[in-house]
Amino acid sequence: MPRGGAIFAKEELTRVVSHYELGIIQCIDRLMIGNRRAAKVFIVSERGRFLLKRRPKGKDDPDRVAFAHSVQMHLVGSGLPVPRLVARRDEDDTVLPLEGHIYELFEFIDGARYDGSSPATIDAGRVLARFHLGLAEFKSDWEPIRGSFHDSTNVRKYLKTLASQNSNAESKAQLRQISEELTTLYNASSTQVNELGFDNWLEQLIHGDWHPGNMLFEDGKVCAVLDFDSIKLSPPVTDLANGMLQISIVGGRPRPADWPAYLDQAKLVQFLSGYRKLKAIEQERLNSLPDLMIETMIAEAVLPIAATGFFGNLSGLEFLQMIQRKCQWIDQNRDTLTKAINDQS
Repeated sequence: MPRGGAIFAKEELTRVVSHYELGIIQCIDRLMIGNRRAAKVFIVSERGRFLLKRRPKGKDDPDRVAFAHSVQMHLVGSGLPVPRLVARRDEDDTVLPLEGHIYELFEFIDGARYDGSSPATIDAGRVLARFHLGLAEFKSDWEPIRGSFHDSTNVRKYLKTLASQNSNAESKAQLRQISEELTTLYNASSTQVNELGFDNWLEQLIHGDWHPGNMLFEDGKVCAVLDFDSIKLSPPVTDLANGMLQISIVGGRPRPADWPAYLDQAKLVQFLSGYRKLKAIEQERLNSLPDLMIETMIAEAVLPIAATGFFGNLSGLEFLQMIQRKCQWIDQNRDTLTKAINDQS
């Protein structure tokens, strides 16, 4: 792959664009955002502005893409801030399979990235509630993936493989210790959530990857929800816990070793309050949130690090040490967090 990520070949782009009714094209510019393995371009034509995307391998199952498109179109019809898909020329189909690749075209939405403000944080939670309400009764002929980060055999399997990575003896010993401590935390949280009745909680379609990078904002409001690759069936509280964690992570420094252990409790509570403005949450699900945050944080980190030794371009060892500190902070401050979660109702 080129250093800057996947790109379109000129001939490929010409063939793909010919399948859409765009009129006279004024300019095409490469977009370097999101998944580097997914080639993207910004197109301006006499018919508007668009984003063209080639799905990366592993994310290009035609049935799964078609299902995600049906979800997006349902949400657009329900008034949710989701980019509109563009159908192919003379066909009522938004999925374009061509020469071994899958392509999709969206109407382009202007928006700013998450700025950390209270209005944006609250609205991110509110829109997640709208998302869950909008999909509560959604039905499809295609069976979506079921499951989540909770009580996952895969997470436990990858935790065990951490110390087998090709690293020096000192790093292996550190990874082994971290693996054991994260496994203990993960198992304890899984048990706590199961005792609250997780197996009996109603499942529905959820986004599966709700975080600030998958939203665009305008004037403190969410104007676009992005990335529907992780849609699955799971209790909505798993989406909520992941969103609360992602919105409250405190980092921002180049090295994970320098990230503090604590979460931004104010943002965590603001996000939850936005959600609860539209959707009620039963008490046992509220009580599960600190443990679900521990589980999702461990799962989010362990899977890519076990596979590559890195989290993005960050040291896997340093990232796991940071994850360990933050999980321990949640565990040690669970009473304070639980009180804050309940007090904002």
